[in-house]
Amino acid sequence: MELLINSGIISSNWDSIIAICIGIAFGFVLESSGFSSSRKMAGVFYGYDFAVLKVFFTAAVVAVIGIYYLDYLGYVNVGELYIHPTYIWGAIIGGAIMGIGFVAGGFCPGTSLCGVAIGKLDAWVYVLGILIGIFIFSELYTFIEPIYTGYYLGNVTLIDSFDWNPYWTIFIFSVIAIVAFVVADFVRKKIKKVFY
Repeated sequence: MELLINSGIISSNWDSIIAICIGIAFGFVLESSGFSSSRKMAGVFYGYDFAVLKVFFTAAVVAVIGIYYLDYLGYVNVGELYIHPTYIWGAIIGGAIMGIGFVAGGFCPGTSLCGVAIGKLDAWVYVLGILIGIFIFSELYTFIEPIYTGYYLGNVTLIDSFDWNPYWTIFIFSVIAIVAFVVADFVRKKIKKVFY
């Protein structure tokens, strides 16, 4: 999208409208896929439904292949893409909090808003918890800032950090995704036999 705007094909005045349209389409796909269901979302942790794992692994593989293919064709320069800064302690602690919230509530922040949109009470409670967490974080930020910004590594990727060949990395990641799909199906069938 940034490529289309920077090239002058799409006016920057359309940014908000395009973002809203993409957001609506994304929400529709989430809801159509059943991702507004806390049971479906939590299923990956209990072994009876791995749709979340498959969707996000597929999205990651398709995105990274697409980006590097566009780079190869000369339409995108991977070196100019924005990389979110890496703060190790913030990532570890934030990931742990999100993981606990995911298991306990059965939602991630995006799918909880999808649940709110269709009126699910458990999603409303989850989003209320998110808002309370944001408030607490903002109020205590001066105290937790050293932890939040601790162990700063810069705007790096795994490929940069380990000086890996990006194409081999993509290949290995794709193989890991396929293995994860096979293992997930095996586990799901075993769980289904035990409990159903």
